[in-house]
Amino acid sequence: MSNITISNLDDDIKYRLQKRAEKHGRSLEEEAREILYLALTKNHNHRFNLANILEERFANLGDFELPEIPREPIRTVSTFEE
Repeated sequence: MSNITISNLDDDIKYRLQKRAEKHGRSLEEEAREILYLALTKNHNHRFNLANILEERFANLGDFELPEIPREPIRTVSTFEE
């Protein structure tokens, strides 16, 4: 393994990285390594798919069913003519 140094890192970016690392229980270096790993190993050939993104985002909630919402008949359009 090799080491890298990142010069001129914006203070705000460093602060955000530190907060993210704390949130995940990692060191600043571990968090930066994880971000680079995810950014460079994910398959970027797939198209943007909102359904997949939502599924990944809420996967930790487990399976659940949403109640079915009963449909109502289409309402007539109001006209304001006399």
